[in-house]
Amino acid sequence: MTEQLERQIIGLIAADRMDIPISSMSGKLKRMKPKLANDIVLPGDNYSGDRVYARVAEDDVTEKARTMRQAVDTFAERYPQYGTILNGLIEETRVAREKNLYFGMQPGCRLTADDYLGVMASLGFTEAQARTLYEPLIETSRQISRKRSEERSILIA
Repeated sequence: MTEQLERQIIGLIAADRMDIPISSMSGKLKRMKPKLANDIVLPGDNYSGDRVYARVAEDDVTEKARTMRQAVDTFAERYPQYGTILNGLIEETRVAREKNLYFGMQPGCRLTADDYLGVMASLGFTEAQARTLYEPLIETSRQISRKRSEERSILIA
C-alpha cells in the first residue's frame, strides 16, 4: 500500500513538473494565435493559395446577456417606478455575432519542418532544442489531428 501511494505521489509530482513548461508554452501559443490571425488581411473574405486556404465568416453564436448599461437604460424607459423588473432585464439575452477565421491545409499539402521550427524559435527554443523536440511533437500532433477535422477556426472579432 505504501509503495503504491509513493508511486502515485511521484506520478503527480512528475505530471505537475511537466505541466509548468508545457502550460507556459501553451499560454504563449494561445496568445500568439489571435495576434497572427488578426494580422492576416485576406483579399476579400477568401484566400486559396498553393498550400493553404483561409476564409472569414460571421457566425451567430449562443445568446449573450445584455450589458448592465443596456438593461438600466431599458428599465428607466419602460418601468421608472418598478425596481424589481431590473433584474429580469439584465438577464434578457440577445444574439451576438462572432467573426471567425477558418483555415487549413490544401489537400495533399503539409507544413514543412522549417514551418514548425520557426514557431518553436518564436517560443524561445534554440535551433538545437527545436530540432530535438520537433519529431515527438509532430508525431503527437499527427495522432491528435487524425481524430478531428483538418479545418480549424479562431475568433478574430
